[in-house]
Amino acid sequence: MKISGFTFVRNAVKYDYPVVESITSILPIVDEFIVSIGNSDDDTIQLIESIGSPKIKIHHSVWDDTLKEGGQVLAVETDKALAHVSADADWAFYLQADEVVHEKDLPTITAAAQKYLSQKEVEGLLFNYHHFYGTYDYVGDSRRWYAHEIRMIRNTRNVNSYRDAQGFRTKQNKKLRVKKIEAAIYHYGWVRHPHKQFEKLNSFYTLWNGETYVAPDVKAEDHFDFFKDVDSLALFTQSHPAVMQKRIAEKNWQVNLDTNKKNFSFKDRLSYQFEKLTGIRPFEYKNYTII
Repeated sequence: MKISGFTFVRNAVKYDYPVVESITSILPIVDEFIVSIGNSDDDTIQLIESIGSPKIKIHHSVWDDTLKEGGQVLAVETDKALAHVSADADWAFYLQADEVVHEKDLPTITAAAQKYLSQKEVEGLLFNYHHFYGTYDYVGDSRRWYAHEIRMIRNTRNVNSYRDAQGFRTKQNKKLRVKKIEAAIYHYGWVRHPHKQFEKLNSFYTLWNGETYVAPDVKAEDHFDFFKDVDSLALFTQSHPAVMQKRIAEKNWQVNLDTNKKNFSFKDRLSYQFEKLTGIRPFEYKNYTII
């Protein structure tokens, strides 16, 4: 069985992506790792090269900034990286540059990939998600955050990234048939020092709104308020991946929040309470078919 990892990244240093941690988190279980590096204004290439693994295969890309609206360019860049995956790979394991896998889940992932290797009806593996927000101590726990997503796909050459690169579909626009596994993706895209997060958001507003969109007039020195629009956060009490420990020790900061305070509409509050009691998320959007 051959597993290929793949990702894309641009301006990883400038926007402080944990891409090194992301890549190294699954290096032990992949046979190669494709990194598509977009035209950057920083030392992203040198950062990836510093990992020093012979498994890493770097490819270069120029982003089409006319495709920013709706996050289209993210899907295009995902597909470019996927196209470089070796034809003889059985599975392609996708991680975005701010997603990390815990070492405790690696045996579960490889066991599932082996278990479903010959079951061609299984087109992908579905992962749980931890979405960290503001600091490394809190996670979003409302339906605003997707609870599951496809991150390993069968390498059939008949799969495309979907919409803004959150998930995948077939080239015929059909949902993938997947098996849910008990492994998680640790998503750190919303954890940066407020100044860094402001810089990233100010640049990426146009990824979803188009080149002509005017970003809100917020100054970095105002310490961009991470928490004013959050509906619900929970304290994270588990362990982070080992590859993240150094970054967390160096870059975490203390914010004391009352997680009992919620900012829900009446309808969302009922849905939230129902999910906490039953583990079921009513009317959850699912860009996949669990089999």
